[in-house]
Amino acid sequence: MATVDIIKSCIDSIRQISEHIQDSTVYLDAGSTESFQFLGAYPILLELGARAICSLENMCALDVVVDWNSNSDPARKLVVITSSLLSDAHRYILRCLSTHQVVRQCIIFTSISETAHSAFPDSPLGPDAYHEYESLLVQDYEELVKKSRTKPGQGKLQVEDGGRSEFPSSVEDVLNLEASPSGRDFYENNPLDYVEQSALKLVVSVYHFPMILCPISPRVFVLPSEGLVAEAQLSTKHEDSISLGLPPLSTGILSDADDVPPGATLTAHFLYHLAAKMDLKMEIFSLGDMSKSVGKVLTDMSSLYDVGRRKRSAGLLLIDRTLDVLTPCCHGDSLVDRIFSSLPRRNRTISGKGSGSQFKLGSFYLHRAPLDVQIPLARILDEQDWKIDNFCLLESVEAFLCGWNSGNSDSQLAGLINLGQKIHDKPSHTDAEILTGSFVSSENFLGMPLLEAILDRRTKDGALLVKKWLQETLRRENVAMNVKSRPGVATKPEIQAMIKALSRNQSSLLRNKGIIQLASATLFALEESNYTQWDAFSSAEKILSVSSGETSQSLAIQIGDHINKSALLGSNVNKGKREISKGLLSLQDALLLMIIGYILAGENFPTSSADGPFSWQEEHLLKEAVVDALFENPSVSNLKFLDGLREELETNVVSKIKSQGTAEESSELDIDDFDDDQWGKWGDEDGDDDNKNEQVYGDVQLKLELRDRVDNLFKFLHKLSDLKRKNVPLRDGSLTMEANFDEDRKGLLYKLLTRVLGKYDVPGLEYHSSTVGRLFKSGFGRFGLGQAKPSLADQNVILVFVIGGINGLEVREAHEALAESGRPDIELLVGGTTLLTSNDMLDLLLGDSSCF
Repeated sequence: MATVDIIKSCIDSIRQISEHIQDSTVYLDAGSTESFQFLGAYPILLELGARAICSLENMCALDVVVDWNSNSDPARKLVVITSSLLSDAHRYILRCLSTHQVVRQCIIFTSISETAHSAFPDSPLGPDAYHEYESLLVQDYEELVKKSRTKPGQGKLQVEDGGRSEFPSSVEDVLNLEASPSGRDFYENNPLDYVEQSALKLVVSVYHFPMILCPISPRVFVLPSEGLVAEAQLSTKHEDSISLGLPPLSTGILSDADDVPPGATLTAHFLYHLAAKMDLKMEIFSLGDMSKSVGKVLTDMSSLYDVGRRKRSAGLLLIDRTLDVLTPCCHGDSLVDRIFSSLPRRNRTISGKGSGSQFKLGSFYLHRAPLDVQIPLARILDEQDWKIDNFCLLESVEAFLCGWNSGNSDSQLAGLINLGQKIHDKPSHTDAEILTGSFVSSENFLGMPLLEAILDRRTKDGALLVKKWLQETLRRENVAMNVKSRPGVATKPEIQAMIKALSRNQSSLLRNKGIIQLASATLFALEESNYTQWDAFSSAEKILSVSSGETSQSLAIQIGDHINKSALLGSNVNKGKREISKGLLSLQDALLLMIIGYILAGENFPTSSADGPFSWQEEHLLKEAVVDALFENPSVSNLKFLDGLREELETNVVSKIKSQGTAEESSELDIDDFDDDQWGKWGDEDGDDDNKNEQVYGDVQLKLELRDRVDNLFKFLHKLSDLKRKNVPLRDGSLTMEANFDEDRKGLLYKLLTRVLGKYDVPGLEYHSSTVGRLFKSGFGRFGLGQAKPSLADQNVILVFVIGGINGLEVREAHEALAESGRPDIELLVGGTTLLTSNDMLDLLLGDSSCF
C-alpha cells in the first residue's frame, strides 16, 4: 500500500485545478504564499500555464503586464487562492479586478469551507457562503464600474484600501507598460468600454481548496502563520486560560458549543477535509478539553456516507499544547529548533482582518511569527567571491527584479524601474534583501528530503550530515577543494568554504540550491553568538531542572541569580558597555527561565505554599529582583503587563543616565577654576535639593506602580505552576514524572506515544465513536453485537496533531518513541497549529496574546 505523503497530496491538489490555473493570473494571499513557498509550488503553477504569480495584499499595477507564458492576448482570467475568510479577502480581490480591467472570469479558492464560514463569529456569510459571495462580489464590482463612469478621465477603478497602495489616477502609465513587443496594447480606444464589458460579463466562481498548509517534510506539517486557522484564537479570556494562542487548561469541564473558540472549530474543519483529501478514515482519540471539543466536532461532521466509503483507516491523536508548556519553552538538542530560532523571519504582511474595532481589540485574531525564514546568503557569499568566473549574481538578480528584458531600450528600462519605485515607494533592493534563501520541503538529496533528514537528528549529528552532503555534492560537481577536514566534526570554516565552492557559478548554484540553503542556515545557527546563547540557555535550564529536584529555596536562588545578572546586563547596555555584557542572558531571557522555573516548581513542590510553589520570603526576593531589573531595563519588548508604563520607565532611565553624565562632568572640574563670583551661587543648592527630592518622589511612585504590575505577573506565574494540578490528565503523574533529573528530559509527546504504542492505559485519553460505532453501542449492543473500543496502536497510520503548535525536538522524540516501540509498520505523521520556538512561547505567555 502506498505511503502517506503530505507534500505529494498537496501538489496533487494543485494539479487537480490545472484547468482553472491555465492562462490565468494567480494571486496568493499571505497564508497561501507561505504554504506554496514550503511546497515549492511556484514552478508547478507556471508548468500548469499560469501567466503570473502575484501577491494579493501587495498587488500593484505592474502585475497587469507580467507574463511568464507569453501570449498575444491579455489575461482574461483571474485566480485567487486565499487562506482567509472571503470577507477578509474581499477588498484585495476588488482591487485586483479594478486593475485587471479586461478580466472576464474570477475564480476564488479558499481553504475555509462554507460551514466554517457560517460558524466563524466575524463572518457575515451564511451556510451558502460561496454562492452568497459570488453575488456580492459581482454586485460590488458593478458599483465600482458605475462610479468610474461618473469620473471622466479615470481609467482605473479606485478602491478604498486603508491607504495601503495608491494606483495611477490615469491610464497613461499603465498604457505605456502594456504596449510591449508581444502586442499588448489592448486599451486602444476607450478603456472604459472594456471596464463596462468586463462588469457585464464577469463570472465569479468560489471553490473549496483545503490543502493550504506548510509541510516541513512529507510527514510533518504546520499551518500557515498568516492563515485564518492559525490566527484564530484558541481560547477566550477566563480563569483557565493562559494565552489566546493556546488551549485553556484541561480542568475536565467541557464548555458549551457556543463557548468553543473559533480556532477549535476551524481546526476541526481543517482536519476533516485534510483526511478526506488524503483518503483516510479517522479513528479519533483526544487528550485535553480543547482536543475533546475538536474531536466532538469532527465526529459530528462524519456521516454514514463517509463511513461507507472505501478509505484507508488511520488514527488521529489530538493533544492540547497546554498539557506540556515546558518542552517548547526549553532549548533542546535539535538543529531545526536552533535554525528557526536563530534566522530572521520574513516581515508579516500588513492586512486588516476582522471588522474594524474587533480586529483592533483582538477579539478573534492573533499574530503569529511568519514561518518563512530568511537565510542570509549575502553574509556567506561575499562580493569578492562572486567576482570569480565573472559571477555577478547581485547584478543579475537586481536586473531580474526590475523587470529587465533584452528587448527593452535603456529608456524603457529606466521608465519601468521609476514606475515600480513610484508605486511601491521603496528604495532599490539592498544586497541582503536580494540574496536571501528560504526552505523548500520538496528539496532533496538523492531522493532524501533535506528537512526530513535533519528533523530526526540532534545538533551535532545534523551538522555532520549537512557536511557529508556538501562533500558528496562537491564530488559530483568535480570541484576540488584545499580545506582541512576533521572527521566527526563540522566546523564553520570548512562548511563555509564548501558553500562558496558550490556557488562559484550560477548553474552550480541553481542545481544545488537546496543543500546550499540548508548548509547556510546551519552555518548561521552555529555562529558563535547564536550557538553560545543557545548553550547558555540550555545549561541554565538543566541547572533549574536539577535544583527542582532538591529544595524550593535552591530553585528560587537560581531564578533570582538569572534575574540579577540580567539587571547587570541592562545597566551595562544602557551605559554603552556592551563588551562587558557578552555571554550574559538578557532580562527577556531571564523571564523565560523564570517561567520554566515556576513550571518545574509546580511539578515538584505543589504544596509548598497556598499562594504558590515558593515561600513568601523566597517569592518576595524574586519580586524585588524583577522590579529592580525592569527599573534598570524597561525596554524589554512586548511585555503585556508593562502596557501604559513602559514609556515612563524608559524616560526615567534616560534622565538617570543624563544626570549621571552631568555629575561626572562636574566632578572633573578643578577647584582652582572657581572665582569669587561663583561663591555667591552657593545659595542655589536649595533649588538643586528640591529637584532631587522631586526625582526621588517620582522614582518611588513609579516603583510602586511597577510593583503592582509585577504582582500581576507573579499571579500569572502561579497559574503556570498549577498546570499539573489543574490539568486533569496530568494529575496521576504518569505523563509528567521523570526517573531522574538528567539532561535528556523527555516531553509529553514522547511519553504519550510510548504508552499508547505499548498499549498501556493513558488517563484522560478519550475515544470518539463514529456514527456506526455509536449505533452499535446504543442499538445493536443490546443484542450482543457491540463493537470493541479500538486501540490507537492497532492503526498502521497515526496522525498526531498538537493544538497550539509543536517544535522540532518533539518531532524527533516522536520518531524515537516509534523506533523504540518496534513497530516499523506504522506510518507516523506529526502536525501542529504552528512551529513554536522559545521566543514564540514567551510572546504567547507574556506578550499581547497573554491572559493576565
